[in-house]
Amino acid sequence: MLPLAACFAPGEGTHTVSDYLADDAMRAGQLAKCRENPGQLADTPNCKNATEADGKARLQRMNKALGG
Repeated sequence: MLPLAACFAPGEGTHTVSDYLADDAMRAGQLAKCRENPGQLADTPNCKNATEADGKARLQRMNKALGG
């Protein structure tokens, strides 16, 4: 008997906000995909999580620049 997982197409999986916050390249790549096709991807968990992580990363950079 084949495992049930074999019935599904391989996907990229869902990454958390923390995953995207920790990996700038992964976040940038996901954001590029989201911006390329917002009609289909904007409401996906990965686009939402990458966007949230991008906002947090910007705040962290601003705080650091201001000496915080």
